[in-house]
Amino acid sequence: MRIIKSIASVCLAASLSLAQTAETKQPQLKSQKEQEAVMAIFNAAEPAARISATDNLITKFADTTFKGTALYIATVSAEEMGDWEKTVIYGERTLEADPKSYGTMLILARGYAGRTKEFDFDKEEKLTKSDKLAKSALELLKTAPKIRPDIPDDQWEGQRKLWVSEAYESLGLAATVRKKYDDAITAYKTGLENSPGNANLMTRLASVYLDAKKNDDAIATANQVLAAPNLNPAVKNIIEGVKKRAEAGKAAK
Repeated sequence: MRIIKSIASVCLAASLSLAQTAETKQPQLKSQKEQEAVMAIFNAAEPAARISATDNLITKFADTTFKGTALYIATVSAEEMGDWEKTVIYGERTLEADPKSYGTMLILARGYAGRTKEFDFDKEEKLTKSDKLAKSALELLKTAPKIRPDIPDDQWEGQRKLWVSEAYESLGLAATVRKKYDDAITAYKTGLENSPGNANLMTRLASVYLDAKKNDDAIATANQVLAAPNLNPAVKNIIEGVKKRAEAGKAAK
């Protein structure tokens, strides 16, 4: 019986990426059975099956060093299913197993910020969580190692900046719910510095300009989004609505 000593060869062959973590210590497999349980996670085609396989791994191998990665995959899978409650459960378990999992922090940060409404009784508690998670992710991303050693440096830097932009998007969302529009504008602009031309971020920026009654800026930003080639129809619909409202607001003055 051959035992795989390192998880690296397993993960490189798998269809899912490694956990997005600043932890540099590689998980080690201890037996063929544990390897099979890990591969069941990667081989599962559906998110619910990946979660089930994760539960199986952790139940049978409580001391597995693959726990953080497995729980991260379960967190991603729960988000894919649109199950926020389960996303939080697995996300918190991931951070217990791997406090450097910036990928989990980004998922939870955007979830809390995106789902919090102005009149929620626990609004500030959830937004504070979102901000803390986003800022923690930003700090870890400053020195995060490549998720795979074979990724070219320029591609890795591009991906790292994309994740940085996601953190600033969450900060912008939280600031918008608080009606701190200037803070939201700053966050979205910083996000765009790391992900230039990001239609989603630009749409959010145009929307917060509208909220702040900066109609000229909202119109100009909307026009930039609309000029982008192959614009997603859903984004186009949203940004056209923002532009119309900004034009109406400007005309009413």
